[in-house]
Amino acid sequence: MPVSAVGFDLDYTLAVPTRDRETILSEAVSETGAPPLSREAYLRAHQQHLTGETRTPIFETLLDDHDTSVDPEHVATAYRERITDAVVPVSGVEAMLAGLRTTYRIGVLTNGPVLAQESKLDKLGWNDHFDVALVTGALDAGKPDGRSFKALLEALGTPADETVYVGDSVKHDIAGAHEAGLVPVQVLGPESDDPDPRAIAHIHRDELSVRLPELLADL
Repeated sequence: MPVSAVGFDLDYTLAVPTRDRETILSEAVSETGAPPLSREAYLRAHQQHLTGETRTPIFETLLDDHDTSVDPEHVATAYRERITDAVVPVSGVEAMLAGLRTTYRIGVLTNGPVLAQESKLDKLGWNDHFDVALVTGALDAGKPDGRSFKALLEALGTPADETVYVGDSVKHDIAGAHEAGLVPVQVLGPESDDPDPRAIAHIHRDELSVRLPELLADL
């Protein structure tokens, strides 16, 4: 199978936070005087708002269930600033991306509001690491919707069956890429889903920078 391009998820695939997100959410809530919000509730609300400019609609949804006058925008800003400050690259991936770009078109397709995800890319200094960088907040739909993967393919200019997609989430990355005809590779970490048979390979995140180039060379 010829491979023309490689697409990547961002969070928990190429980059990870130095502190757990439940703690970061708790800190943002405490700073802004918002009522306690669970990570589980946040993830449900996030899934409802994969397109948009900021996380404000997410926190509007969360705070609607509470009797509070706290401004959702303030909570969204506090959370974004903490997440952005905590994000770091997975070991070795920057050199890996540079190496892969000598052979393949390289793109990132990440779920989330535009400001949140672009802030991470800015902090990481990765704006020039990809041929294509797509945030679903600027698209018609988020992963696993096929429209998001179609947007990635159109931006890369490659056919689905020649495009590998690398991500950690079975629901958003592996299932979505598989249904869209891309070739999925699943990244595994301590917080990851179980290995999914739709992925052509399963790579532990701390081995990604070594094993992915080897896998691609063998396809």
